[in-house]
Amino acid sequence: MVCRIRTKCIKWSYFSGLRALAVAIFIAVPLAVQAQAEKQATQSTGSEAIPETMWNLGDLYPTPEAWSASYGKTKAAIENLDRYKGSLGTSASAMFQALDAISAVRKEVERLLVYAFLKGDEDLRVASAQERRQQAQALRTALSEKTSWMTPEIIGIGAEKTSAFVAENKALNDRFGFYLTDTLRFAPHTLGVEAEGALAGAGNVLAQPNAIYSQLANSDLPFPEITLRSETLRLDEPAYEKYRQSADRGERKVVFDAFWGAWKKFESTAGATLTAQVMSNVFVAETHKFDGALAAALFPDNMPEGVYRTLVAQTNAALPTLYRYLKMRKARLGITDDLAYYDNYPPMFALENAPEYTVSESERITLEALAPMGKDYLALLRKGFAGRWMNVLPHQGKQPGAYMAGIAYDVHPYLLFNHHNDYDSLSTFAHEWGHAVHTLLADANQPYEKWSYSTFTAESASIANEMLLNDYMVKHAKTKAQKLYYLGQGVEFIRGSYFRQVMFAEFELSIHEEVEKGAPLSGARLTDMYCSLLKRYYGDAQGVMKIDPAYCIEWAFVPHFYYNFYVWQYATSSAGAAEFTDAIFKGGASARGRFLDLLRAGGSAYPYDLYKRAGLDMATPAPYQALAARMNRLMDEIEALEKKK
Repeated sequence: MVCRIRTKCIKWSYFSGLRALAVAIFIAVPLAVQAQAEKQATQSTGSEAIPETMWNLGDLYPTPEAWSASYGKTKAAIENLDRYKGSLGTSASAMFQALDAISAVRKEVERLLVYAFLKGDEDLRVASAQERRQQAQALRTALSEKTSWMTPEIIGIGAEKTSAFVAENKALNDRFGFYLTDTLRFAPHTLGVEAEGALAGAGNVLAQPNAIYSQLANSDLPFPEITLRSETLRLDEPAYEKYRQSADRGERKVVFDAFWGAWKKFESTAGATLTAQVMSNVFVAETHKFDGALAAALFPDNMPEGVYRTLVAQTNAALPTLYRYLKMRKARLGITDDLAYYDNYPPMFALENAPEYTVSESERITLEALAPMGKDYLALLRKGFAGRWMNVLPHQGKQPGAYMAGIAYDVHPYLLFNHHNDYDSLSTFAHEWGHAVHTLLADANQPYEKWSYSTFTAESASIANEMLLNDYMVKHAKTKAQKLYYLGQGVEFIRGSYFRQVMFAEFELSIHEEVEKGAPLSGARLTDMYCSLLKRYYGDAQGVMKIDPAYCIEWAFVPHFYYNFYVWQYATSSAGAAEFTDAIFKGGASARGRFLDLLRAGGSAYPYDLYKRAGLDMATPAPYQALAARMNRLMDEIEALEKKK
């Protein structure tokens, strides 16, 4: 699961390929935009009135009845998978036969799953669609249970015999070679069948901290009422996302004081919940004989810890760049006293009569902006635009947010978002289609078992698309005000997608390390730790921004801390995208070819190795320095432009 980096996200994880992966599915849009979508939805006549903007799920199954028929056949096939248990080690052909059969069932389960979720998201009010989702989820769980013997059995066969089978059978090597090698890598961290079964059975219990957080954040937290401009409103999350951008600084302070004051009342509860989540992560890591929770989280991708730690170190080294941006923000907003944390959200450059972009114009601009990606890349975009792959306009009952769903291997990606004809919609459009093209390239160049890419590479194309789009909009701006607006959006994107995410990553690492060394955690302790990071990242001691301790409860609001070392990959993807886009401009076809090969590779190798093949070592300072250089370049352009009369 990969979420769009500027907001909270909707999480949907699923099993893809032959091992559990959280893949790019939901890319959430700002909650204020979601609120706008809900408002516009009440003015819509429904999806039936705009069929040209509604996806065609007939490419998955022609009718709901066809889905049900496939569901019945697939459920029966899952029940019969037991017959392969114990057969993997008998011969190379037997191993291939078993893996091939299981893979075919898994592929159909994923097709059933994506149809059920997309159909449900068309209209959340339709009970039958929501029941279909439950059926699909239950089928996925049944498949997981019926194949839980595979990893212990392969490990029991051993590397020598498995390697001999792979060398003997070409089809086994071509389709399952990487999976088998990867599975054997887990041997030191795999328990006996009984122990693994018990740990798997505890999964629902270990998931409860996240469930409790979600219940508190999305349902039970008593959000306050405030009065702004003689209007009384309930300051829930959508309202907070909207009004923290107010041009009135006094209003912003009222919003922050009220919203974070509400969370502060639940500091102890939030602290107990997050501590339980951290303890769960540490428990699972220690049970599987890892050196720590970070090592356990990075192991599935075979990711060197040096990547994580280099990211944090290089970001701290680049804090003067963030300080330069914050000082620029203070000057552009006309703030004469201390810059405050609530001053982060209004745009530096307001744009009156902002240009509007229809869906067709977003398609045209995206094609023009992404021309550096080459003809093959653009051809895939045109193919997608010509098909009915998007659910793109607001309508009643539609799921808010934005995502690309690409798990139906032999069909095509589907995209959901709400297009509001503004720059954010245009940027979201380019972002989501980056995911779609990545999926198409992997699908076309890899067998099913090797096509599903890691979260670590999932944001490469999408963020690169947004950066190329921003550069294009700056270059083609018709007025000085427009150019400054787009430059401001570009630097703010880096603050939110890089510096803020690394701050989250550093906090997440520090709280896990506290538990691992036996130190106690509490809500108050978490607030103190988070406050120290806020002050360092935003330059409190340097006089850049004054951090009010009342806002240090922000950690309690962030859902990413329940995702077990997930959010750091936003930052690495941003750094990688900056390096790639810069190299494409400078290196032309050669750099573009390396980047597209990364996308084509899908999940055929470990993501760190794929980046290295593309010429980028994410364990070195270079990519992170490239991102800081990009931010400085954008600020140089702002300053140069402002000097012109």
